[in-house]
Amino acid sequence: MPIGGKLRALRQQRGLSQGDLENASGLRRCYISRVEHGHTVPSLETLRKFAAALGVPLYQLFHEGADPPPTLHSTHRLSLNELAHKDIAKRAEARFFLDVKALMANMKKSERCRLLALAKRLARRSEKQGRKSRPPTAKSGSG
Repeated sequence: MPIGGKLRALRQQRGLSQGDLENASGLRRCYISRVEHGHTVPSLETLRKFAAALGVPLYQLFHEGADPPPTLHSTHRLSLNELAHKDIAKRAEARFFLDVKALMANMKKSERCRLLALAKRLARRSEKQGRKSRPPTAKSGSG
């Protein structure tokens, strides 16, 4: 369901008019109407105002269902060690990062800082080369 429809349904479930929501949220009634009809997409800050005025947690504007969505803490994420031994697709990458972690543990802080600076320079160089290798775009209005 689009966000406007969800907001309208929540407002109507609570028996509120758009004017009531205007008073509770500080948003203009005409803006509320535009959002509900899908003519305007609200920002995250505006969605927070809607949620507060409707008395619901922000996630409820996006989540379908009675139970709250799972959080990062409630879902099990594999550690690098687990990935290195279980997930075939990620195995080589996980082992590489475990090797880097082991090597960096033996480095002095000044050496880690130098390594980080080198990585940043390489990333910038790679980014610049990526821009140069893109095909030129056609300029509009020249004629």
